[in-house]
Amino acid sequence: MSDPTPHSLEDLAPLAAQVLDALKSENMMVATAESCTGGLICGALTEIAGSSAAVDRGFVTYSNEAKTELLGVPAALIKKVGAVSKEVAVAMAEGALDRSDADIAVSVTGIAGPGGGTPEKPVGTVHIALARKGSPTDHVHCWFADQGRRSIRLATVHTALISILNAIS
Repeated sequence: MSDPTPHSLEDLAPLAAQVLDALKSENMMVATAESCTGGLICGALTEIAGSSAAVDRGFVTYSNEAKTELLGVPAALIKKVGAVSKEVAVAMAEGALDRSDADIAVSVTGIAGPGGGTPEKPVGTVHIALARKGSPTDHVHCWFADQGRRSIRLATVHTALISILNAIS
């Protein structure tokens, strides 16, 4: 049995192509709002030729200020619940949907490490949200084993791509 854990962006290419095919077949566009992945979701999708037919834009909102300025996440919300939270992930996805021509938007916010974790939010904590026009925003709370920053980020991209695919199917 092969290891399903992606070890590189190249490992994610078949899944990214599948997501793009699904988006194209439904005549849908996607936007990404990324914090801990720093644009890797959008990068995995745009690595595939023809992605412009399904990718509208990507927001890399690593700082709290970027989340507020680019996506409209209230600064008071970030202060109250923290950037790594369900509420902020949902606000990021909804903000990306509102500020794009996309039909669906995925957001990720988390702690990739090696530092930054707390007992309440250890390294590997990730929140993923998926906003779709006309539907409630979905949320997934993930905890990826702390096997290094790269591993957590790639696992987050993998999970986000699966989330998009599941929302379309």
